Amino acid sequence: MSAPRRKPLLLWEPFPYLVLFVVLLATSFVRPGAEPWLFWPLIVLLAAAIVYLVISIGREKRGANPDQWGNLLGVDDLTLVETPAVDREVRTVVPIDGAAHRQSGIEIARTQGGPDQAAVLVPRASRWMARRYRVGVQLVGGQRPRHAGYLGQAAEDRYVDRLDALRSEGKYVTVPARIVGDGRPFKVELDLSGLDG
Repeated sequence: MSAPRRKPLLLWEPFPYLVLFVVLLATSFVRPGAEPWLFWPLIVLLAAAIVYLVISIGREKRGANPDQWGNLLGVDDLTLVETPAVDREVRTVVPIDGAAHRQSGIEIARTQGGPDQAAVLVPRASRWMARRYRVGVQLVGGQRPRHAGYLGQAAEDRYVDRLDALRSEGKYVTVPARIVGDGRPFKVELDLSGLDG
């Protein structure tokens, strides 16, 4: 079975706010003196929309690991599958997308764990407000995981189904990572050669 590429609409972060906005807009057209068959169902719908919004906000605050955006709180309670690099004459590395926006976290990971460390690949990660699922890259060389970006599209298309199948079993893959550069802007390269075996 292939991995989902987008979040379901009900799990999309802005959806409860959109529902509440539409219901509030509808109630602005119905006055309290309107027919009861029109007024009271809208009031009930408004109350249900507010309850849905509160439940959605509460779901965001839960301490799941990884959270709904694919960020890790730690790795102690995760089952990690190590995929060491395969010896080859030509070193095969894959750069990650979005590293330019996460320079602080990458710098902290480099300071705490050095330039060579492990990275956990987290399928079904996403940016806030985005519906598209990505494969997140979390550097784990320091005291706690740091989000470094996402797998590039070509690598994601190749490995996402396998990574998502492992995720459904509660397992996450680690790959060797190298932080390139002595100062900002840092780049992160992953060695995915172990995933091909």
